[in-house]
Amino acid sequence: MNNSEYLIRLGKQIVKLREAKGLSQAELSRAVDKEPPSINRLEKGKINPSVTYLREIAKGLGVSLSELLDFR
Repeated sequence: MNNSEYLIRLGKQIVKLREAKGLSQAELSRAVDKEPPSINRLEKGKINPSVTYLREIAKGLGVSLSELLDFR
């Protein structure tokens, strides 16, 4: 899997987890203190997030970082 494919799969995992929690992108963005367009780009695989950003997303979703990254 190349980097682009990985980021797209990561984004899909974030969408899946966010929707399972019943959160909108706006609600997640407020929970992690990020702008909604940033969450949108993340979910579309358009940005390569830092580990710190991913930890914040995991916390906002109420999951572990390993669960966030488990999207085989």
